[in-house]
Amino acid sequence: MRLGPILDPAMPQATIDIAIKLRDLTVSYEEKPVLRSISMDVPKGEIVGVVGPNGAGKSTLLKAMLGLIHPDAGDIRYYGKMISECRQLVGYVPQTEAVDWDFPVTVLDVVMMGHQGRLGWFGWPNESHRKEAIDALETVGMAPYRERHIRQLSGGQQQRVFLARAICQKAEILFLDEPFGGIDAATEQAIFSLMDDLAGKGHTLLVVNHDLSVMDRYNQLLLLNQRVVAYGPPRLVATEENLRKTYGGRLSLLDKADSVLKDHL
Repeated sequence: MRLGPILDPAMPQATIDIAIKLRDLTVSYEEKPVLRSISMDVPKGEIVGVVGPNGAGKSTLLKAMLGLIHPDAGDIRYYGKMISECRQLVGYVPQTEAVDWDFPVTVLDVVMMGHQGRLGWFGWPNESHRKEAIDALETVGMAPYRERHIRQLSGGQQQRVFLARAICQKAEILFLDEPFGGIDAATEQAIFSLMDDLAGKGHTLLVVNHDLSVMDRYNQLLLLNQRVVAYGPPRLVATEENLRKTYGGRLSLLDKADSVLKDHL
């Protein structure tokens, strides 16, 4: 089963602005397929949740879409362009455990790094760049912490800082890799609210997340297990049958989705 976004049939398709287009993306490691013929369209301003078991290819999908690994086959386009032609438009919010928190930088330093793509290696930020960085921190509610060392922040605060860096970069498409790891429910809600605000301003977000209980928070849901099991609105694709196909009948995981399924079905 493969579903694309469910769009208003009365709306001419030409008016739909596709931010991300994947066609038959296939990736292997040492000749072992990890992703097989992944295809999907993501309209501008959508929040897409990517869920699947360990080894499903979620991280590989992000790396391929960011141009960090070369696919065996397939095509990836952002507003019709390859990543090499529009890298500045694509921002990345990494997992907190993937960052070297001992590197001696302040919160403001991290956000200022968002200017690097436009300034180049030898460009020097000026006061207007600093103001843009502080404005980005204001957007995510982290301006009061701008002089703190990044490692002094909680996991949720660190995630907000990296979102601010992407905003400062003027990225229109954001990839978030497990943004809710190690944070409390209130912080999770704050990040979801921030994501909703960004989507409302025309940003497109692709969010890798293992938590099945929040599937209903996304506009679109990609169930991934090396292949696309299903893709579309959560109420249509988050069925027990599709989840079992995705997770291979791992009932301990599926039990966590029971309350979500009851809301959708």
